[in-house]
Amino acid sequence: MDISYELYKVFYYVAATLSFSEASKRLYISQSAVSQSIKTLEKKLGQPLFIRSTKKVLLTPEGEVLFRHIEPAVNLIHKGEEQLMDPNQLGGQLRIGASDTICRYFLVPYLSRFHKEYPEIHIKVMNQTSIGCADLLESGQVDIIVSNFPNVRLKGYGTLRMIKEFQDVFVANETYFNFRGESLSFSQLQRLPLLMLDRKSTTSEFLHDLFSRHNLNLVPEVELSSNDLLIDLARIGLGIAFVPDYALDSYDNLYRLKLEETLPRRFLALASNEQIPPSAAVQKFIQYFDPAES
Repeated sequence: MDISYELYKVFYYVAATLSFSEASKRLYISQSAVSQSIKTLEKKLGQPLFIRSTKKVLLTPEGEVLFRHIEPAVNLIHKGEEQLMDPNQLGGQLRIGASDTICRYFLVPYLSRFHKEYPEIHIKVMNQTSIGCADLLESGQVDIIVSNFPNVRLKGYGTLRMIKEFQDVFVANETYFNFRGESLSFSQLQRLPLLMLDRKSTTSEFLHDLFSRHNLNLVPEVELSSNDLLIDLARIGLGIAFVPDYALDSYDNLYRLKLEETLPRRFLALASNEQIPPSAAVQKFIQYFDPAES
């Protein structure tokens, strides 16, 4: 189908901003030109792409499908333009996706080192769950991600590098939940108030899967989006938190519950988009995780 890239470019900015006026500002063309381009594209595709009203603009189901394909393509083009503009220098930016826990307890020292060694490079960190980070990578919004693994969204991904092994643990305040000297079963844990991340996280998927393997239904007392908050609630005795061990360094008043069986260990994985050749800046950052650097 012979459709100009410029029409798709206009579509991208309208879909990304859900605003014809904002798209016109970013494209430096008139709003009427934006509207006409969208009408032309809809006519060529034979599908309505937007629902227009006096108050807002929304994507139609067909528009959402098209946007999922156009977004990574536009980001790929922008990335190529950046590398062509400065192919031999480390200028530009390093775009990383990671969860708040991974950023705080693992990535900060690496980001600090990179910033000191390459101060001319802008570091952009996008904060999502590990599942959300995989989506950012696929759409080309970030160059690399550091994710919990296993991660269903990274299954079969060819550019994975395991960079840290860790253990998930159940932790509690002994004043409220004293099980020292005991080994708890999953059925015993099921009857306790468990504090865990919400269902949109790899950690939640991991724990729900563990309970289902024991034919148990996991109904947590609290589901939050932050491991730090889970730890805070465990410290004041509201329940037993399920968190990665590397996030526990400064929480001395919590102890780790002993289980009847050892939990599978998980990993932090570094993933990049194999469709986008890594820039010199990205390659330099990835080198920090080479065995020789450890």
